[in-house]
Amino acid sequence: MDILVGRNWLFSRVMTAEVAERQKREAKLASLLLEDEDEVHDATNDAALLLRLISYVKSYHVKLVAAVSLMTGTALLTIARPWIVGQAIDTGIRVADIHSLRYWTLLFLGAAAGEMVFNRGRILIMAYIGTKVVADTRSSLFRHMHTLSLNFHNNYSVGRLMSRLISDVGVLQDFVTWWFTGMARSVFVVLGIIVAMLVMNWKLALVTLTMMPLMTLLTNYWRKHVRNAYRAARIRLSLINGYLNESITGIRIIKSFTRDEENGQNFDDLNLSYFDANVETARLAAIFFPGVDLMGSIATALVVGVGGWLVIGDVLTAGMLVAFLLYVDRLFEPIREMAMRYNVFQATMAASERIFGLIDTPPDLVDAPEAMQLPPAVGKVEFNDVRFSYKEGEQVLRGVTFRANPGQTIALVGETGAGKSTIIRLLARFFEVTGGSISVDGHDIREVTLDSLRSQLGIVLQDTFIFGGTIDSNVRYGCLDASREDVQAIAKAVGLHDFVVGLPQGYDTHVGENGVSLSIGQKQLVSFARALLADPAILILDEATSSIDTANEMKIQAALKVLLPGRTSLVIAHRLNTIVNSDLIVVLDRGNVVERGTHHQLLEKRGAYYNLYTMQWARGQR
Repeated sequence: MDILVGRNWLFSRVMTAEVAERQKREAKLASLLLEDEDEVHDATNDAALLLRLISYVKSYHVKLVAAVSLMTGTALLTIARPWIVGQAIDTGIRVADIHSLRYWTLLFLGAAAGEMVFNRGRILIMAYIGTKVVADTRSSLFRHMHTLSLNFHNNYSVGRLMSRLISDVGVLQDFVTWWFTGMARSVFVVLGIIVAMLVMNWKLALVTLTMMPLMTLLTNYWRKHVRNAYRAARIRLSLINGYLNESITGIRIIKSFTRDEENGQNFDDLNLSYFDANVETARLAAIFFPGVDLMGSIATALVVGVGGWLVIGDVLTAGMLVAFLLYVDRLFEPIREMAMRYNVFQATMAASERIFGLIDTPPDLVDAPEAMQLPPAVGKVEFNDVRFSYKEGEQVLRGVTFRANPGQTIALVGETGAGKSTIIRLLARFFEVTGGSISVDGHDIREVTLDSLRSQLGIVLQDTFIFGGTIDSNVRYGCLDASREDVQAIAKAVGLHDFVVGLPQGYDTHVGENGVSLSIGQKQLVSFARALLADPAILILDEATSSIDTANEMKIQAALKVLLPGRTSLVIAHRLNTIVNSDLIVVLDRGNVVERGTHHQLLEKRGAYYNLYTMQWARGQR
């Protein structure tokens, strides 16, 4: 007795500890769950979402009709087979008629073979439709994602986008391939079996159907509770995907700060929370599916008892009793299938809501209805009283005005947060000005098409991005029709060629994801060559030489003296000694232009620029 009490006490302590640990994990996840608001699925939208999904499938209506026809044939053969068995017993076995038995046996085998052929055809057709719908949806999402502005991408994490494009779209394939005709087949089979049993013997059919009210109650209980369990599992899986993306992308920072253990613990919390959600779905399944099996067994027992009594009384034949028993077994099989497909339905509705929510997000930067093509640019750029804020009430630019004449080099300088990078983002129309105007060659950039504007800009950023592929493919990224000679010429001009020819495969060397095999300076040189190969009329350099060593910077400065004439250049530079020869230096402070002039003019003023320059000069002398 003492041992039993001790065992129960130990078990209760363990269970209490597990519950406490689970609550602790859920508390840590609470903030993440609140952040992922678009994961909340409103079940009232299911009908609308289903209709919208069907509209995607309707494009393949001919194949869908063929699949439904095959499904109908499969269901009819499924319903017919128990009846064939009954006929074989009554007209063949019971009366010892070998010819009749052979006939019904062959007919049964033919029905089974036909069911296999119909099923195979249906699966192949629906697999094609499902795969094609997924491919169409993924392409549509990918293209739409590129129409959305940087403002959208700044507020929407990469992990969530990847989850939409991969996980959510992947859910649609299971739904289209298996759910549509599978669910229709299950309903058709259930109704067909009920009709067949009523025709054969309505009394015995009613005995079988006495389990249906209990089945309905059990199904409703399972459906209501499993919805939340499945939703919790989906949300946690989405969080895991986002955290994995963040951890893999930031692996160098993680290792630099020795955060391996802490990040591992955070991932364990997410992973175990996903485990908890799946355990809950398993607990509900352990209630429902054995319950369905039990009701099927009870129905079978009732049919055996009542049906046997009817057979003894010559009211029912033995063959029909066997057919009834087979029907009872098959009656509960599609019910189990429909319950199992409920998970797919719920996951699909939630995934569809997220997918369509993304597709329905309108681009906040689009061409005006009567936007014109920007003619080949001469390079005159004007900022006229430009105001801008990323968030309402937080003004970043406060009436910025300056002009760059064709061929001039304009330098933008100022402390961090002064608004320098914002100016070039607005010129490229990554964001829309909230006040004033920006024009190129007298054309307001809001009145020309985005493609014609950006095609005439060459942009080199401080944070370079190198695409997976070769050095050659990265340099010619913005000018696909450039020859290898053109690539080599521009590479020589920026000081990249000598490095490349020293590589085993030269310009065909693969650089890895984001140029992982290149140094920061080498990636910057590739970025320079990429921008200049496109021969832009307007060149934008945002701290473009900040990651390059002094020797390579001198090479680029020499190359720019050859390449910049004839181009308008806007240069943001942290090292002020690199912009001393600019035609105009615009000094910014908290979104305002506080000074403008040449290097010598600004030094003579002994104002903001003088202070910045002398501070850098003093630091350089130490």
